[in-house]
Amino acid sequence: MRVSRVASLFTLTLALATSARAQQLTVAAAADLQSAMQELTARFQKETGTAVRVAYGSSGNFYQQLLNGAPFDLFFSANLDYPKKLEAAGLTEPGSFYRYANGKIVIWVEKDSTIDLRGGLKTLLNPGIKKIAIANPEHAPYGQAAVAALKQEGIYDQVSARFVTGENISQTASFVASGAADVGIIALSLALSSDLRDKGRYVAIPADDYPPIEQACVIMRSSKAKAAAQKFLDFLRGSEAQKLLRSYGFETTPTSP
Repeated sequence: MRVSRVASLFTLTLALATSARAQQLTVAAAADLQSAMQELTARFQKETGTAVRVAYGSSGNFYQQLLNGAPFDLFFSANLDYPKKLEAAGLTEPGSFYRYANGKIVIWVEKDSTIDLRGGLKTLLNPGIKKIAIANPEHAPYGQAAVAALKQEGIYDQVSARFVTGENISQTASFVASGAADVGIIALSLALSSDLRDKGRYVAIPADDYPPIEQACVIMRSSKAKAAAQKFLDFLRGSEAQKLLRSYGFETTPTSP
């Protein structure tokens, strides 16, 4: 009798442990989403009981990792290109591609900086500005947008020698916040985050100066938690999540496929 009870207890414990593992999602997310995603995942967990672990970084680096089998359930990219390439390679769950938002870039300085931002990007021609932080355009969509905007304004060649490049847009912002750079071109979502909104000031870069930063996500075909991943995407399409994304400066696209 005692053996039977022990066996039953072991079986129950194993079942609970298996259930706990099933109730967890792993997400690779572009660094511009850090503050917004922390709120989104907290609300989702409260509603569903499913925990979400998120790693933040550059979209290009995550793309390479996912090509090599990195064990993520979902990928939130800061562009459309990387998710589409994964889709074309047969690595995503069919029909899961979703354009969740458009991002924006701004010029950001510390609150105590004497740099006058009213000149927009032309401000960067100021010879007193020694270091300009941008995300690495080789793999960060926000860095690519920064380069496009500078070229559109006709000042890229004059300022590029002063670039300090971050591995992702979050590191780029930290360069300015820490004083390692005088000014940075960062995501509006980070400028509005709790970490930075009281520490600096910014001006928007005209949207016409750079291609739209269209952002998309996909469920990975290798995911062992596809049902939970789909629930998270359904949650993201909801009005509450859309409102939260807009509060961080994103343009949301709830009806996009």
